[in-house]
Amino acid sequence: MKLSALCTTLCLSFCATLLLTNQLAFAQSTTTPTTKTVVKKKVAPVTEDGIPNDDEASQDVSGSSTFEYRCELNDFLTIYTNTDDNDHLALRWRNRLFRLTRVETTTGANRFENKKVGLVWIGIPTKGMLLDSRHGKQLANECKTAGQ
Repeated sequence: MKLSALCTTLCLSFCATLLLTNQLAFAQSTTTPTTKTVVKKKVAPVTEDGIPNDDEASQDVSGSSTFEYRCELNDFLTIYTNTDDNDHLALRWRNRLFRLTRVETTTGANRFENKKVGLVWIGIPTKGMLLDSRHGKQLANECKTAGQ
C-alpha cells in the first residue's frame, strides 16, 4: 500500500509539473514585446532672440504698400501689404521678414498671426503691437507710423 501511495504521489507531482511547464511556455509564447517608436519633430533653428527662422520669409515685397512703425524702446518694424490680398501681410522685424495671416476678431482689430514662429501683430487705429505667442510676451508695443 505504501508503494501505491508513493506512485500516486509521484504521478500527481509529475502531472502538476507538466501542467505548470506548459502554462509557462504558453504564456511566454503569446506575450509579444511592446516597442515604442519615437518620432522626432523637425524644429526650426532659433535665433538669439528666441524667434524661429521662417522658411516662408523669401517672399517678394516689391510693389507692396510699405508702413514703417517706430515702437517704444527704440524698436522698428515695417509692414508690407498688397491691395489685392487683404488676408496676408509681410512684417520685417529685426532684419527678418515674416509672413502673417489674418485672424478674424470680434473687436474689429486687425490681427495677423504666423503660428509657425509664434508671432502675432495686432493693429488698432491708434497703435500696433507685436507679440510672441509661444512665450506669452510682448516683443514691441506702442508701435506707430508717422501719420499716427
